[in-house]
Amino acid sequence: MRTLSFALFLGLSMTGLSPLSPALAGEAEDKGRAIAEEWDRRDQGFGDTVSVMKMVLENAHGQTSERRMRFKTLENPDPKDGDRSLIIFDKPRDIKGTALLTFSHILEPDDQWLYLPAVKRIKRISSKNKSGPFVGSEFAYEDFSAQELEKYSYKFLREEPCAADSKDVCFVLEQKPLYENSGYTRLIAWYDKDEYRQRRIEYYDRKGSLLKTLTFSDYRKYLGQYWRPHDMYMVNAQNGKKTRLIFEKITFRNGLSERDFNRNTLKRAR
Repeated sequence: MRTLSFALFLGLSMTGLSPLSPALAGEAEDKGRAIAEEWDRRDQGFGDTVSVMKMVLENAHGQTSERRMRFKTLENPDPKDGDRSLIIFDKPRDIKGTALLTFSHILEPDDQWLYLPAVKRIKRISSKNKSGPFVGSEFAYEDFSAQELEKYSYKFLREEPCAADSKDVCFVLEQKPLYENSGYTRLIAWYDKDEYRQRRIEYYDRKGSLLKTLTFSDYRKYLGQYWRPHDMYMVNAQNGKKTRLIFEKITFRNGLSERDFNRNTLKRAR
């Protein structure tokens, strides 16, 4: 549902209220929702993407290892359901062929299947286990599910520089998962005012403590409209581990269809 008008957002943005009093909580929620809707609106219609990327894992002692992978996404034009995605690992040899297929939904549990080539079987990921680490990285299974608009509630918190050394200004929103079995109680997300790009997300665990922080950088524009970060850096505040995703190539509108995101073809994903 995209019911809030951008005009309402503009009106709310003039208030300059930070911090907000409890009596204005409704306005904070409306403004947060309007910002998220504009972020979502600007990314509609991309069709599909194929990304070639490198995953760099770093442990608490600074030792690193690399993996090569591809990430395919198919946009779902149905606003009542989510996108589909497929991650395929190409290197190193011990993980080559491992693939994760995700059917994102709104409030219903996402469907996820992991193909393990070593045992030649497909493992369904339980909705209760989606907060677990994905192949040893600091990204959870649920982090690779599409961040659909209706999966969260939104609340505007404040405006501030996007980073300590940045002149760009960001809207800061609190987002709470509305779907069951999330590993997070809330997210704090920074959206830049110029293009509504996500610049940083803080993830808070089920105890309400900061778990990890994801930073987006090296944004590039495609098809004159769609912004994509080429560097995503996840830092775990509790164990000191880090994971960086470096996007080397992104292509749009590759002619992908639902046939390319089918559980029956997961074993043959290339």
